[in-house]
Amino acid sequence: MYLLSKVAWLAAAIPHILFVASAPAPISLTEVKGAELDARGVTYPSVSGRLFNIDGRTQYFAGTNSWWLGHLWSNADVDQAVSQMAATKYKVVRTWAFGNTNNPGTETNVFYQTLNSSGQFINYNPSNGIARLDYAVRKAEQAGLKLIMVLLNDWDDLGGINTYTNVYGGDHNGFYTNARAQTAYRNYIRFIINRYKSSPSIFAWELCNEPHCNGCNPAVITKWASDTSTFIKSLDRNHMVSLGDEGWLGPTSSYVTGYEDRFPYNGAQGVDFEKILAIPTIDFGTVHMYANLWGYPYSWGNQWIEQHNQIGKKLNKPVVLEEYAVPGSEDRLGIMGGYHDTVAKKTSLAGAMNWQFGTDLPSGNVPFDEYALRWGESGYQTLAVQFAGVMNGKRAVATM
Repeated sequence: MYLLSKVAWLAAAIPHILFVASAPAPISLTEVKGAELDARGVTYPSVSGRLFNIDGRTQYFAGTNSWWLGHLWSNADVDQAVSQMAATKYKVVRTWAFGNTNNPGTETNVFYQTLNSSGQFINYNPSNGIARLDYAVRKAEQAGLKLIMVLLNDWDDLGGINTYTNVYGGDHNGFYTNARAQTAYRNYIRFIINRYKSSPSIFAWELCNEPHCNGCNPAVITKWASDTSTFIKSLDRNHMVSLGDEGWLGPTSSYVTGYEDRFPYNGAQGVDFEKILAIPTIDFGTVHMYANLWGYPYSWGNQWIEQHNQIGKKLNKPVVLEEYAVPGSEDRLGIMGGYHDTVAKKTSLAGAMNWQFGTDLPSGNVPFDEYALRWGESGYQTLAVQFAGVMNGKRAVATM
């Protein structure tokens, strides 16, 4: 999901320069090898039929999104959020492993990478750079949480595709075939994967949050997803890879049973979920769902869930409901409770992850939106804790 509100934080410092080049070149890792997180003889999460093997056991899971976990300035904020997510019995947390800027001197957020006419740089400032993500990964590891590490944003928030095209030319749609932009993006992928691939907290690498190519043939993103996931597998054979798409279905899909004129089904976003899931180097499918924002009745969400479950069954691959939410002003207990029943009782979706976790952070920072399920609020016990118990306790077979 795109961020519905911006959070203004303290002014950021200029990043430590790794290299200066007029064209993107591989990022040197000489300064980070000592900071890499060591493996401890663990079993990395993996695909097990239509489910996942997590910590040596095939299972279903419940999880949440915390895009902001590695973008918090305060260790105490990270500590509290991680502790509470673990106490909820979430297994997997999805977080942003990107943070780009073109103008580091005026940046007010935590950021990990600068892209500009001088080159491509990593921010090693301990207060507002990659050290913030290091801390979040380390705390997740200590708490037993697994992380889906998202490597790019389609939206502009925190520096998305726009930060690459601003420097390397072209428009948003052209990013997927822009050789210079792709070289820079792969430089960053290599840096992040080599930094964290030995951590037992990594669940999967995710190519992009909600990639779109409006008006494009779906073959553009399908090829990009295949090429990029193959590249990631060449760097790290131990971890899974996902795309991070919303799960759009093409107009010729046999699963279209209404609403054909709307973008989840009309192909206008340039994404074909079924073709993407069929890519050998894409390990599982992702589905997002915001019925109210997309112009549907909330009841439609159950159809969306079941349609993607059927595609997962057809291709014999896991599918995760990776983002879903109902604003706090609505009947969340009834609506989300219905979604939970569909996931747990009518499908073999491997996991469900709400958008998003919220809590009263010690610093007073509020990086989440009206869709957050907030620790301690009315309904949290039912929609978060109890649902996690249901998914964690579900018999590990995929027959639906």
